[in-house]
Amino acid sequence: MSLKSIAAKIFAQIIYNKTQKWVQKPIETQQKVFQNLIASADFTQFGKDHHFKEIKSFEDFAKQVPIRDYEALRPYIDRVVKGEENILWKGKPIYFAKTSGTTSGAKYVPLTQESMPFHIEAARNAILSYIHETGKADFVGGKMIFLQGSPILEEKNGIKLGRLSGIVAHFVPKYLQKNRMPSWETNCIEDWETKVDAIVEETFNENMTVISGIPSWVQMYFEKLEQKGGKAVGDIFKNFNLFIYGGVNYEPYRAKFENLIGRKVDSIELFPASEGFFAYQDSQKDKGMLLLLNSGIFYEFVKSDVFFTENPRRYTIGEVELNVNYVLIISTNAGLWAYNIGDTVQFTSLKPYRVIVSGRIKHYISAFGEHVIGKEVECALKEAMEDTGISVNEFTVAPQIAPNSGLPYHEWFIEFENEPENLHYFALKIDNAMRKQNVYYDDLIVGKVLKTLVISKVPKNGFQDYMKSIGKLGGQNKIPRLSNDRTIADLLKRT
Repeated sequence: MSLKSIAAKIFAQIIYNKTQKWVQKPIETQQKVFQNLIASADFTQFGKDHHFKEIKSFEDFAKQVPIRDYEALRPYIDRVVKGEENILWKGKPIYFAKTSGTTSGAKYVPLTQESMPFHIEAARNAILSYIHETGKADFVGGKMIFLQGSPILEEKNGIKLGRLSGIVAHFVPKYLQKNRMPSWETNCIEDWETKVDAIVEETFNENMTVISGIPSWVQMYFEKLEQKGGKAVGDIFKNFNLFIYGGVNYEPYRAKFENLIGRKVDSIELFPASEGFFAYQDSQKDKGMLLLLNSGIFYEFVKSDVFFTENPRRYTIGEVELNVNYVLIISTNAGLWAYNIGDTVQFTSLKPYRVIVSGRIKHYISAFGEHVIGKEVECALKEAMEDTGISVNEFTVAPQIAPNSGLPYHEWFIEFENEPENLHYFALKIDNAMRKQNVYYDDLIVGKVLKTLVISKVPKNGFQDYMKSIGKLGGQNKIPRLSNDRTIADLLKRT
């Protein structure tokens, strides 16, 4: 065993012991985080507007600070973006993570001096937790690749901005710099297909031991490696035994990955977002990810089945139950207050608190990290039909992640009343409208991770037949505008 592996095991033990201190006191830990957040922001504009100095308990907070999403918090965020200080958090953010908006294009999520270190520590601790549990540390001597966005940053009113993964690239610890791949120059390539080709060339003859990234992107990398080498990825990288992922559900990809690799490898799931790093998989044996209760984030949970009712009850960590679908609400040391990130979670364990991401509070597609919502597909179709004689009875959208050939795509199932003369041209119009609304979807098309959407015509009354087949014809039952799996799609294919 190398000195580096021995050092990693010692460090893993230290971090494990440190983690256990707050894991064993979850309620007290969250209460301390809550008090620190309120005390740190009572002089900010948001704190003054919501009478933080009068808040003595969570009950006070819940009465005075309503749950908000980005659009509701935007009046404050817009002031931060303009360069004003002490609005949501003390001073100014050090970065904005630029992410996809739901109704107004790009969102600017603040990252502060206090919040940024937790993004880095959580990713590091996920690996150290794996080392502590499994005793496997030899991989630290090999090369590690992190497929991520470009680290080239823009600037807005004196604050740097970029994709979160690109910002994080600036914080790779020095002890990982020699092991980290790809090179800085390759990481800066904007076109995804060109970037992956360059990564393949750089890594092909290296001792790759850890590979990390969103599964859909890593799949492209693996396929190109297989094409170049004419053999399984596991034969090209004989010491590759750890895959780290986040952002989308890995399960639809698992069989494909094992086929491409040629064997099973251990995996670590992460739950990061621009708004915070919430959880990581701390055990290869137990289901779920350890919720990070000591990372400058105070969590609230609202049962998803009552979320859209007036004044739904807001639960704290000590009140949650197993296997209940909760909307995740956060308050953070980046100045997000009672903020709805849109994700739903379920607890798989209460000792310690572990969660799985169960979906979004609304229907969505994010098979490739694109975060497409119902409003976007409805607006895109409406725009494509404007000033035409085309009319649609019903439609739904699903991802096709494993086509028989070519790139994956979004498949639109449409029952036309009056169909277009040129179906391909109509699909292009919808696709262009989608790309204008959703920056992530546009990135995936430009980077050749996805190809232009495909329209599959549903025969007359096809949707009615489908609803009848599942016992939901009539009443208040509706076809979901979009789904993140192929359950509906596969049944429609049979109509």
